[in-house]
Amino acid sequence: MVTMAPQKTSSRLLALLSLLQAHRDWSGGDLADRLDITPRTVRRDIDRLRELGYPIRAFKGPAGGYRLDAGSQLPPLLFDDGQAIALAVALQSVAGNGAIGEDAARALATVRQVMPPRLRRRIDMLRSTAVRTPDDSGTSPAVTEVLMELGRVIRAHEELRFDYGQETKAAAVPAVRADPAGGAGPGIRAVPARAADAVPARAADAGPPRAADAGPPRRTQPHHLVTWRGRWYLLAWDLDRDDWRTFRVDRLRPRTPTGPRFTPRELPGGDVAAFVTGRFRGTDGSSAEWPCRGQVVLDLPAEAVAPYAQDGVVEELGAERCRLTLGSWSWTGLAATLGHFGTAIHVVGPPQLTDAFAELAARYAAAATSTSALTQ
Repeated sequence: MVTMAPQKTSSRLLALLSLLQAHRDWSGGDLADRLDITPRTVRRDIDRLRELGYPIRAFKGPAGGYRLDAGSQLPPLLFDDGQAIALAVALQSVAGNGAIGEDAARALATVRQVMPPRLRRRIDMLRSTAVRTPDDSGTSPAVTEVLMELGRVIRAHEELRFDYGQETKAAAVPAVRADPAGGAGPGIRAVPARAADAVPARAADAGPPRAADAGPPRRTQPHHLVTWRGRWYLLAWDLDRDDWRTFRVDRLRPRTPTGPRFTPRELPGGDVAAFVTGRFRGTDGSSAEWPCRGQVVLDLPAEAVAPYAQDGVVEELGAERCRLTLGSWSWTGLAATLGHFGTAIHVVGPPQLTDAFAELAARYAAAATSTSALTQ
């Protein structure tokens, strides 16, 4: 048997804490064997960790044992090198978020301060700046307190009433403002084809509701908190509309008290990510696929198209041509997006896409004629 050199008390305590953080029960004998110490030393070190604030519970059994429980206060935490770096990178990525950015920056400073020099140097090389997109400039971020309250009622399965701004009425319908149609190029925006679902661009970016804006409170059964392109949304069953809805969190204000408990409904498809993606793409949520998908050949090299295709498929057909398969919430929306590439377009299919180009051509020709008439 190889005898290990005696460990310092501090390093032994960290090793013991690392084992206890593995979310399992440990017998005193197992801990003693793993750390190569006596059971008496294990008991003494357990007492030291308790004095530091770690809620370690002893349980009875043939050999007795220990378990690290959740506590009412946050004791010192132990991370290995990979966990510490991952934590620092995650904190940097949200430092520009208006809701938790300040807390994230303070947490990052705290983590960096206690890192050993070798890790601190690696983190300093990873310094980054979180930049908001131009269309986020007018938004009011969701406050941390609202997110925490929503998380609580979701976990407790309690009905929730909240005020929602008048200007955000359309943002809560099944087809909330859709993705850009495949994202083919910067600055392209798309809204659902149904007029009742349309969301004016600036109204959709307005801040939290004011008292004068608020209509009747919404009554919901909250299901999930989700993030979509930097925003927080509440996925809930709307009791008054008898359907699933998505609500922007920064536009709602919870009312108190919360309602009675409820039994959660089955989400169509059972996949939250697929359901929400489908709703944002203009479907009923049963599929995350775009409702309209077409294929064209563009007189551009594949490398010039690929950066703007996002979830589209780009196939090289030669030095100056490529085939693009792209989706959108409507055929005219898809045709308009493809027009942003500023090159010759050859439609492969389906026929609906060809018809959409013809419809847009007629609209644009009429617009050009009306403009000429007005200037005469």
